[in-house]
Amino acid sequence: MTDPWQAPDAPVPPRYGEFAAPAAPGQGAPYQGRPYQSSPYPSSDPGQGWAPPPKPGLIPLRPIGFGTLLGASFQVLRRNPKATFGSGLIVQAALMLVTVVIVGLVTFWAIDRIDSAPLDQKDAVTAGSVLIGALSLIVPVALSLIGSALLQAVIVVEVARATLGEKLRLGALWRRAATRLWPLTLWTLLLTLALLIGVAVIAGIVVLLVSVGDVAGIVAGVLVGVFGGLLLAAASAFIYTKTSAVPSLIVLEKFSVRASVVRSWSLTRGYFWRTLGVLLLVGLIVQVISQIVTTPVSLLFGVGTVLVDPTGAFAEQSSILSVIVSLIIAIPVAAVAAVVQSAAVALIYLDLRMRKEGLDLELARYVESAMQGGDVPDPYLAPAASGGYPAA
Repeated sequence: MTDPWQAPDAPVPPRYGEFAAPAAPGQGAPYQGRPYQSSPYPSSDPGQGWAPPPKPGLIPLRPIGFGTLLGASFQVLRRNPKATFGSGLIVQAALMLVTVVIVGLVTFWAIDRIDSAPLDQKDAVTAGSVLIGALSLIVPVALSLIGSALLQAVIVVEVARATLGEKLRLGALWRRAATRLWPLTLWTLLLTLALLIGVAVIAGIVVLLVSVGDVAGIVAGVLVGVFGGLLLAAASAFIYTKTSAVPSLIVLEKFSVRASVVRSWSLTRGYFWRTLGVLLLVGLIVQVISQIVTTPVSLLFGVGTVLVDPTGAFAEQSSILSVIVSLIIAIPVAAVAAVVQSAAVALIYLDLRMRKEGLDLELARYVESAMQGGDVPDPYLAPAASGGYPAA
């Protein structure tokens, strides 16, 4: 049937996936469809129609859809498992083993010291042992900050280079990430301190109100604890979302912490709820998968322990075996979770720059020039289309 709204001599638009035929003399320009082309440069072929955006590596070079972003966060593991899962495994294993060894040895020493102390010195020895035990946590906490920053930097570099079709080995990723380790560690430390200060302030107010002793003080303390906790959770989610691009900015654009925060705040403007939704959904998926893996193992081990040793005669050996089994299960799960969440943060950064600054076109130009043997600068350091970056 002829379209009554179409002029008799007008060209017929091509169907999806087809190229438009060249226009006959006297006719208008052929249908062009979506302006995305396989090359970022304008086409000189008047008959070229729609073509999908290029996909040299991890994701198509276009603003990332919600489903693509979620899928690519897990695809990072499959695409380069030795570098990504291997990095996560090394970092998580080191952190957990150091924590277990240091805290375990200090706890064993403190308990033995308290048990062997004279009765008249037991209170002082107990207080000193508790203080030493608390101080022993400084080492694993510090290592955790450094390890988390290192793994985040490694995954940011991996996602950035995988988007361009490059595949780096573990050693190359670690060398690139190490150059930005300390600024990223500083940022991780600042986030941790801010959260601890918020918790300490709320806890101090609650203790002060409850210590009054009357019913009104206890009720007020409970209300402050509940609503203060909710307010702290909301503030933490807001700040974390607005600064979600900071790790990628520190590693890829080589900004200072302050300049990265300013730029991340600007990049997330207008995309706050989308960014928060992705972060929450990825975190929820990772937690659900972690529980699905670890809970059955814990239940089976508990049931097996009761069946093998119903009288508890080997309780100490069972406890040691329980710790070993827990570590064997927890380390790979924690490695996968850390890699996926770090990859999601890096992909959010790429998506924000594609949407607001046309980074997808810069990346396509880089890929095309690299294929032709050209010497082109790092596309992640190219001037932004929005008018420049904050001073580092």
